[in-house]
Amino acid sequence: MTDRTLILGIGNLLWADEGFGVRCVERLAERAGFGPEVQIMDGGTQGLYLLPFLEDARNLLVFDAVDYGLPPGMMKVVENEAVPAFMGAKKMSLHQTGFQDVIATAQLKGICPDRLCLIGVQPEELEDYGGGLRPIVAAQIDPAVDRGLDKLAQWGVHPTGPGTGSPDLADVALRRDAYEGGRPSEDMAYRHGDERFVPGRRR
Repeated sequence: MTDRTLILGIGNLLWADEGFGVRCVERLAERAGFGPEVQIMDGGTQGLYLLPFLEDARNLLVFDAVDYGLPPGMMKVVENEAVPAFMGAKKMSLHQTGFQDVIATAQLKGICPDRLCLIGVQPEELEDYGGGLRPIVAAQIDPAVDRGLDKLAQWGVHPTGPGTGSPDLADVALRRDAYEGGRPSEDMAYRHGDERFVPGRRR
């Protein structure tokens, strides 16, 4: 195992607050730059395809929307052996990434990073296809990134300069400003299914 650090954002941008983790790594890459030993990555919903990246890391910092059973927008940080218990033990939706399985497999193979930290925020809305983050969740992006930078510093991982982005993030067309700013209004794109089959729904 190397001394590399993997900073991973988990989630599906298409389902509202489920995209929180991805938006956090986007923001972190804007705010802080690191050396080649640190990888900032949009893990999306790749599941077990992420295993090779865990194998190459000593430290794993994960941002995600997590159902802690707390009020929407509440942040909770868990570390090390407590992390797997929160990564999918209570399924949020049909679209949730099964990252708990990724960690369990890495542990079985003996390739799990030594140090784990999960920074999660309780989602407010998950069933809005094509929707962006709700304000109460979006407001936690920078506080979550702050907590992440503090944890990295505790691990001896420090920024080397201002943020320059990351090649392992989504295309710029899917970044938060472009994605949320380009969404049609509710009058143009009904939010609750195909309006042709919704009783009483008329344009």
